[in-house]
Amino acid sequence: MTGHQQLQRRLGVFDATSIGLGSMLGAGVFVAFAPAAGLAGSFLVLAVLIAGAVAYCNAVASAELAARYPASGGTYVYGRKRLGEWPGFIAGWGFVTGKSASCAAMALTFGNYVAPQYAVPVAVAAVVALTGVNLLGITRTALLTRILLAVVLATLVFVAAASIVGPHPAGVPMGGDASDAGAAAGSVHANLGGVLPAAGLMFFAFAGYARIATLGEEVKDPARTIPRAILAALAAAFGIYLVLALLLLNHLSPAGLAATATPLLDAVRNSSLAAGSPVVQAGAAAACLGALLALITGVGRTTLAMARERDLPGPLARVGGKHTVPFVAELAVAAVVILLLLTTDVMTVVGFSSFGVLIYYAVTNAAAYTLAEHPAHGPRWLNVAGFLGCLLLAFTLPAASVLGMAGVLAAGAAGRFLVLRFRR
Repeated sequence: MTGHQQLQRRLGVFDATSIGLGSMLGAGVFVAFAPAAGLAGSFLVLAVLIAGAVAYCNAVASAELAARYPASGGTYVYGRKRLGEWPGFIAGWGFVTGKSASCAAMALTFGNYVAPQYAVPVAVAAVVALTGVNLLGITRTALLTRILLAVVLATLVFVAAASIVGPHPAGVPMGGDASDAGAAAGSVHANLGGVLPAAGLMFFAFAGYARIATLGEEVKDPARTIPRAILAALAAAFGIYLVLALLLLNHLSPAGLAATATPLLDAVRNSSLAAGSPVVQAGAAAACLGALLALITGVGRTTLAMARERDLPGPLARVGGKHTVPFVAELAVAAVVILLLLTTDVMTVVGFSSFGVLIYYAVTNAAAYTLAEHPAHGPRWLNVAGFLGCLLLAFTLPAASVLGMAGVLAAGAAGRFLVLRFRR
């Protein structure tokens, strides 16, 4: 990385936590709940618990490594430093490709909430606008993230209130008889096999704290700030997901939750607070924008790191402008996301992205295992548990997701191999 212009350290604990939490809430609440409920049914809460446990292992490993290597790029950098060039490349390539697809999905979700008839043009406009914000500097990114996060949290409180007050038209009636209980037990048993695939999809929702690690070069006092921000963002997101999963299952029922693409909006529409539906639509739009903003930022920084090591074209490593930003990488990411929006069905990428990110965190845990010292809350055996947990969740995802992302990883590895041969 010698000779490359460095980014500036401008983010404190609150800003870094906000970026991570903003990314997790947008992805989890508005993308992952419904397909996960379709797989796990009444066991959705168990899937959230499993995903949260694996996420904790990964968060601890990420925090240890980010404090030691506070540079842009996250696990791409850690993998190269601790394990070698190839593990680092696989982690970085999986993150950049999987999260580029996630950016497109989040942008289209925003378009569907704001103007369903013009979802794609609105999504493209959102990508252009948020890329413009990122080019104004990381402090502008953090400020907008804080504003959007405040709107999202207020919306989630309103949705929780609507789910509590009811009525619950799609829920299981209170005081059901023995036959009701038997039918429910049969349904739960039928969905038990879907818990691990559902946990893999829900992990998509917890991956936002990776944004904090990828911003390591722009965080003040990284050895102290990064671990605190990562664990704080994860703890807040886990509590919110767990409460929402319980409330939505009770209010909409497992089948109702699985059948809707807008679970939070349906929760309000099917309650005595239905008049507040526009509030939820506005909050959903804000959540999608917050997640998209953080995603674009994280992918851009990982692209920058890979370009510095010549694993991506060198011009992508350029940093400049009044606000010292990786402007070439940011513009390239925006161009790829817009291309995906215009040419593919991006709403099918949740599992695809989850597989790539789970492989990314498997490398994180393996890298953390090689460290000589570990904190009391993150012993070495936790890295083993995180590594095995990531692989278990990755390979129990739907086959199409596994095969699709495995093909992308293989293509990237083959491309790198040929480039290295050509250079020699």
